[in-house]
Amino acid sequence: MIQEKQKLKNMYPYEAKEWDTLFEHEYVETNGINLHIVRKGKGPLILFVHGFPEFWYCYRYQLIDFSQNFTAVAIDNRGYNQSDKPTNKADYKLEELVKDLRGVIKHLGYDSCILVAHDWGGIIAWQFAYDYPEMLDNLIILNCPHPIKYIQNLTSPEQMLKSWYVLFFQLPAVPEWLISQQNYYLLEQIFLLMTKDKSIFPKPELEYYKQMVSQGNTLTSMINYYRNIPDLLFNFQNSNMNGKLKVPVLIIWGEEDLALSKALTYNMDEYLTNFRVKYIPNCSHWVQQEQPDLVNQYIRDFITKD
Repeated sequence: MIQEKQKLKNMYPYEAKEWDTLFEHEYVETNGINLHIVRKGKGPLILFVHGFPEFWYCYRYQLIDFSQNFTAVAIDNRGYNQSDKPTNKADYKLEELVKDLRGVIKHLGYDSCILVAHDWGGIIAWQFAYDYPEMLDNLIILNCPHPIKYIQNLTSPEQMLKSWYVLFFQLPAVPEWLISQQNYYLLEQIFLLMTKDKSIFPKPELEYYKQMVSQGNTLTSMINYYRNIPDLLFNFQNSNMNGKLKVPVLIIWGEEDLALSKALTYNMDEYLTNFRVKYIPNCSHWVQQEQPDLVNQYIRDFITKD
């Protein structure tokens, strides 16, 4: 593990904020808001969508790698970092997040893309794939279950215990207050306690995440994603997700995910027609940051399989 981390540092010898200078930054006007994106490279579009409590930065290793052959783009989701932060809870419903994604792809001048998504980004990506399958060449999901599979497993004791935070985030004001205490100490712990290798989140990087969360009403915006989950779960039961998805799908799963059970990846042929699942042992929920070389290899192997 030490050798792997030294190799990573040698390949990417940048401090947290130095990464900003490696990419082009721009704003996309879509769905009534402005979204901040970073991009690098030329060619077919590969689009990266982050989860909670991240921003484009969590894909820095992927952006560098795939920009050699693609137009590699990472989004700041609405409510995060430099993207607009609407104030109403309803502004963070899934249908709005899907529209954002479609607007970015169209703004960049593409009819389709390879979509890579992690955590909450994965929920958006799953729905996008069912709504606009013609706009996806491949779908890559990092530690985010198929929503119908998640609903079906919510009543299992293991997943109920892992999903306690979803209920906590339904409370008004309390989560924001708690996370902001002691210079966002709890935010640090969300990363550090959930990872197998704490060296991937050194102090400067954690400070970068704190800076992102402390902007305006970012914290409430981020939590509003979760506050829409009750309606989301009800809608999923009656959605087009009950059919089989024909888009080619790769699921990459860090096996030591404290929030999501590995069992959520089993029997995926009930939902997908063309898929692979790749497990990474001794790796946490933050899979693309903890094992970037392996994640990149699995993605590259999958999208070039033909």
